[in-house]
Amino acid sequence: MTVWLTRIVPDPRSRDARRDTSGADDAIRLHRRLMSLFPTDIGPDARAHLSVLFRVEDTPAGIHLLLQSTHQPDPDRLPDGYGTALTRPLDPLLDALRPGLTIRYRCVASPVRKPGATTRALYNLPAVVALTGNAADQWWLRQAEDAGLKPLHLHSHPLDAVSGQRGHHGPAAQQRVRHARIRFDGTAAVIDPDRLRAKITEGIGRGKSYGCGLLSIAPAKDPG
Repeated sequence: MTVWLTRIVPDPRSRDARRDTSGADDAIRLHRRLMSLFPTDIGPDARAHLSVLFRVEDTPAGIHLLLQSTHQPDPDRLPDGYGTALTRPLDPLLDALRPGLTIRYRCVASPVRKPGATTRALYNLPAVVALTGNAADQWWLRQAEDAGLKPLHLHSHPLDAVSGQRGHHGPAAQQRVRHARIRFDGTAAVIDPDRLRAKITEGIGRGKSYGCGLLSIAPAKDPG
């Protein structure tokens, strides 16, 4: 199974691109736009079936979109003038993973905890509580270890939350969901390459349709 990474650089002159990357519901619009690059006959939960994950990157040159999937997307399905797109397989990177290798990582995730019924009733808590500060960092460290990594360095940076309507039609169109987001950057040592490949493919945490969960890695530069 090949894992594909596509970098899309939206053209700020494109009305479609500007609409997809701005406003309160931009994450949902981006999800729909990126899913349009894949076949439409996949069936229910096409995102999970194709392992589609994405992230918005703010760069000195402007916004870039990172799209990862196990099915090669078709950038020709983007509207005319939307921007440029380059797709490459991640197999060489994933195949080179070995125990002890030091990597750099980045992941925008939505760290949460789900209190038990007794705790919720006692403290009047919602079903899902967003984590911040040290609690969020500890959540990430557990996720990293579960992904076959030994974290060496961590820097976390809170981002604006993303939200949108749960669906297009019916009751889901009246429901809004919200995901707090934190960007985790750092270095780690690879402990279990197979687990790491699996987590890179499936993503981490909640909000994957909202631009959360994509774990990106790269070999750490030799300090010498």
